[in-house]
Amino acid sequence: MIDLLVAGGGPAGLATAIHAARRGLQTVVLEKRPGSVDKACGEGLMPHAVRELGRLGAHPAGVPFRGITYLDGRRAVTAAFASGPGLGVRRTALHRGLLDAAVAAGVRIEDGSVGTVAQDAEGVCVNGFRARYLAAADGLHSPVRAALGLYRPGPAVRRWGFTRHVGVTPWTDCVEVHWAADPAAGEAYVTPVAPDCVGVAILTARQGRFDEHLAAFPALRDRLAGFPQEPDRAAGPLRQRVSRRVAGRVLLVGDAAGYVDALTGEGLGLSFAAARTLVDCVAADRPADYERRWRRTTRRYRLMTAGVLRASRSPLRPLIVPAARVAPPVFTGIVNLLAE
Repeated sequence: MIDLLVAGGGPAGLATAIHAARRGLQTVVLEKRPGSVDKACGEGLMPHAVRELGRLGAHPAGVPFRGITYLDGRRAVTAAFASGPGLGVRRTALHRGLLDAAVAAGVRIEDGSVGTVAQDAEGVCVNGFRARYLAAADGLHSPVRAALGLYRPGPAVRRWGFTRHVGVTPWTDCVEVHWAADPAAGEAYVTPVAPDCVGVAILTARQGRFDEHLAAFPALRDRLAGFPQEPDRAAGPLRQRVSRRVAGRVLLVGDAAGYVDALTGEGLGLSFAAARTLVDCVAADRPADYERRWRRTTRRYRLMTAGVLRASRSPLRPLIVPAARVAPPVFTGIVNLLAE
């Protein structure tokens, strides 16, 4: 019997499989999409995510960045990382790097999707596979999570992410976060991902086309005008609530385990850290410990992201960048709390 079956071969699933294989667990990943997969993603890995990537043995090509710059159309403020650079990396390059690391670790990757999940006291059966445990890493709208009744309805205010790659030389060594004048228009993130390419991600409470959202950031729109662009991608609603992350021998990881918002850019780093935690619990045959340990691992991210998200919707929003300029040590400290 397989020790761990992983549903989903994205970054969270592959990270889980790599850690499991290195612990000597027989591990199989079930993924219906062959090769590296692209999706809407901010593509900026914070320093702690870069360290987690190193632990996984994945070294994708990318562009280091030294910190975060916030801009509101009139002012800008920058916070440098204290613990080393972040990394801007194309989602496809990240996926390829993790796939290579998984194969090198001895992970078996099977083509297929997850159907009915049946479990008993000894194991889990999925699509002809029987394993002691199942790690559900099947994304933001996880079918496994839904089938197990672990989804909770989200808040009335919902946000979506829209991304585009633009063929332009990066003009900064930081990730830029542009704040729109209208809170509903959200924020735009610019991440250098290659010597001749930046990724632009817009987080907004409005649906629509990328160019409609980009119009809320006129300075950024003008800077990008005339350069070649790749097809746009979208994801959402981003907020996903989960009643619990363990159901018998099934454990949720990555976006499937619940998601607050992409506002602070910590999604991948936390997915990698949670993958290690999940494997620890499986190796010890203590799946019930995972819920408590997941909450402890993600507590700071959940509290800080929820707080910044509330501030971004409040009448205080126009004061965020000016306040950061007045008290740069405080701003830098907050950024580095997230970066760690």
